[in-house]
Amino acid sequence: MSEIAKGVLGGAWTLLVGWILPSALNLAVFLLAVAPSLRGITLLDRLRSASGLTAGLVLLTAALLLGLVANACQNALYRLLEGYLLWPARAFVAGCQRSQRRKNFLADRLTVLRLERREHEQGPLRTEDAERLAQLLSNPGLARAAVRDRRRSAAQRALLRELLARFPISDDQIAPTRLGNAIRRFEEYGWDRYRLDTQLLWNELTGCVSDQVRRQSELARVSVDFFVALLFGHVAVGAAAALALLGSRPDKLVLLSTVVALAALVPLWYRSAVTATDEWAAAVRALVNTGRKPLADSLGLTLPKSLAEERDMWTMVSRLSRIPYHERAGALDRYRAEPTADPPAAAT
Repeated sequence: MSEIAKGVLGGAWTLLVGWILPSALNLAVFLLAVAPSLRGITLLDRLRSASGLTAGLVLLTAALLLGLVANACQNALYRLLEGYLLWPARAFVAGCQRSQRRKNFLADRLTVLRLERREHEQGPLRTEDAERLAQLLSNPGLARAAVRDRRRSAAQRALLRELLARFPISDDQIAPTRLGNAIRRFEEYGWDRYRLDTQLLWNELTGCVSDQVRRQSELARVSVDFFVALLFGHVAVGAAAALALLGSRPDKLVLLSTVVALAALVPLWYRSAVTATDEWAAAVRALVNTGRKPLADSLGLTLPKSLAEERDMWTMVSRLSRIPYHERAGALDRYRAEPTADPPAAAT
C-alpha cells in the first residue's frame, strides 16, 4: 500500500494534476461552448450520436492524450512564456529592459521605506543616507509610490519584498517576462550562493537527495504546470471559438461570450502561475541547501569547511561538467575524498 502511495505522489500524480486535469477542463469547455456550433464535422457528429458510456470513454481518452502531449511539449510551452522561444530580438530586449526597470523601481521603493523607518526610529540619518533618500524622492513616480507605501501595513510591505524576490539577483539574468524572472531566480540560486550550477548538475543533485526532498520539489512544480496547461488550453479553445465566429453560426452570442471569458481568464492563470513559483522556489532552495553534501559525497569529493573553498570546488565541478577536460581540472584533486579500502575477503 505504501508503494502505491509513493507512486501516486510521484510522477503519476504530477502528470495527472499538472497536465491531464487541465486538459480535461479545457476539453469540457470546448465541448460545451464551441462544439455545438461546429456542424458537419464527422468526428463530433459521431460523438453526439454515441451512447453515454462510449462518449465518456472517448472523452477520457482524449483528455489523457492531450495531457500527455502537453506534458511532452512542456519545455517549449514554458520557454514561450518565459520569453526564450519565438520572441523577436527587439521584443526580448524590450521585455528585459522593462523587467529591469520594474525590479529597480521595487528596490527603490523598499529602500525609501527602510531609510524612512530608520529615520523615524533612530533619529537623523547619516549624510550619505539622507542624500540617498532625497535623491530617490526627487523622482516624481517614486515619490507618489512612497506616499502610498507609507499607508501600507507591515504585511502589505512584505508583499513588496515578495515581488522583488521574484526577480533574479544578478541583473544579467533578467528575463523579459514575469514568469521567466520568477523561474530564473531559483535557477540561479545554487550558482549565486555556492557556485553550484544546478541546471547543469540537476540530475546528479536530485539523484542523491532524500526521497522527501526530491518529491517536495516535484510536487511544488505541479501548481505551475496546472496553470500553464490551463492557460494554453484556454488560448486554443478561444482560438477555435474565434474561428467558429467567422462562419454563419446561429449561436454567435455563446461563441463571443466564450472568447471574451477565456481572454479574461488567461491573464489570471498567468499571474497564478507566477505566484505558484514561490513554493517551487522554496523547494529548489531546500534541494540545493540540503543536497550539496550528498552530491559532493556521491562525486567522491569532501565538502570544504570554508564557504569560499566550497564555492571554488563547485566552480571547478561545474566547469568540468560543462567543457572538455583540461589539465587545470587537476586542481580539483585537493577536494577529492580518500578512497575507501575494499573490505577483506571472507575466509573460505
